[in-house]
Amino acid sequence: MRRAFAALLLFVAVGAFPKAIAHELRPAFLELREKESEVFDVSWKVPVKAGARLALFVRFPDSFDEGKDRTSYKAGESHVERYEVRCPGGLIDQEVGIDGLTETFTDALVRIEWTDGRTQTVRLDSLTTSFVVEDAPAWHERAATYTFLGIEHILLGIDHLLFVLGLLLVVQGASMLVKTITAFTVAHSISLALAVCGVVNVPGRPVDAIIALSIVFLGVEIIKVRRGQAGLTFTRPWIVAFAFGLLHGLGFSGALTSLGLPAGDIPIALLFFNVGVEIGQLLFVFFFLVLAWSFRTLEVSWPRWSRALPAYSIGTIATYWFIDRLLVILAV
Repeated sequence: MRRAFAALLLFVAVGAFPKAIAHELRPAFLELREKESEVFDVSWKVPVKAGARLALFVRFPDSFDEGKDRTSYKAGESHVERYEVRCPGGLIDQEVGIDGLTETFTDALVRIEWTDGRTQTVRLDSLTTSFVVEDAPAWHERAATYTFLGIEHILLGIDHLLFVLGLLLVVQGASMLVKTITAFTVAHSISLALAVCGVVNVPGRPVDAIIALSIVFLGVEIIKVRRGQAGLTFTRPWIVAFAFGLLHGLGFSGALTSLGLPAGDIPIALLFFNVGVEIGQLLFVFFFLVLAWSFRTLEVSWPRWSRALPAYSIGTIATYWFIDRLLVILAV
């Protein structure tokens, strides 16, 4: 009971604004490709929400000349702009930024590619809205960029965390917990790789709706456990974790597939984004277990009626998400 009530603290926070953070926004993506000396082709991809592009804008130094020949169009759930920018003196040691990040829940990935094969990849967010272009960026900087993108993706993906939380509330015993988390990890790693490599292509909105249903399923399973009924999640939690993990992996993939990364960047992006997702997931599990241990140690006595609250909170929030996402699909 104490372990279940520990989770209630998170449910209260999520329940206060379920629609706002039920699923994080895809990152914006700025790509600069060197065309010739001091000239770069610009591709600026901004997420669209509720039919309108986010108010994010590229900021170049005043000395740069942004070409007037611009093309813009909608691609999937993104607004794309393409144009040319001339950089007197070159791009090295110049500051590039994204205006509007402090007013959004999303971040931006910036990728620069020179004709000699050098690349620099940087992640910008509300705290870091600009960066200085480097001459010879190290590979580990790119790795760190995708790792932090993965960590952020899972920690802001409240629906994914609620699913993991539901598993934690059902699974009994340390060894079974390890098997269950491992099964979930392996499954979403497989489907994430398949989606990013283009082997599997599933629309994001239906996936998000079914992810919400998977959380509703876990809410029902938790109630069964409370009533002394041994459901599939209680007896074979690793099977449920693996099956739904494949689905959640497709949800994770949206952060990378929406960017349209070049083939050469996919291996490092996929590897370290997945590493980031696992780090974020383990941090969440660790936080949950520490919180549960704290309640046990303090021997806090909670009202009897509170025991059912986590299960019903999960089911209610996930049902709201499912209906909201279904309505979005039907409205298209």
